[in-house]
Amino acid sequence: MRKEKGTALVEFALILPVFLILLFGLIDFGRIFHAYLTIDHAGREGARVASVQSEDSEITSAITNAASSLNGFGNGNITISPAGEANRSSGSEVQVTLTYEIGFTTPFVEALASPITLTDTTIMRVE
Repeated sequence: MRKEKGTALVEFALILPVFLILLFGLIDFGRIFHAYLTIDHAGREGARVASVQSEDSEITSAITNAASSLNGFGNGNITISPAGEANRSSGSEVQVTLTYEIGFTTPFVEALASPITLTDTTIMRVE
């Protein structure tokens, strides 16, 4: 028994870094998945507003309200095609594309990998 006195501490020291990397990896995955679901929802909200022939400012406002939980999400991340209410006629399609860049929080991954750019494109028919 005396020879096994410090083995638990050594085993804990060996497993702790692996456990922490897995924990931070799960946190990163959850953050990225949340961001993806948020821009997907915001894209659908914006396309729905665009499909009822609204102005671009109303569409952008609906999208930014739906994506309010994302830090750094703004008008530069939104593309509406065709732009302008006059260019969207009944029966045509409107396309809303959103992009969002999200970085990692895991210390080792953050240093090795570049941020991920999430893109969502939603197309709806104009009413």
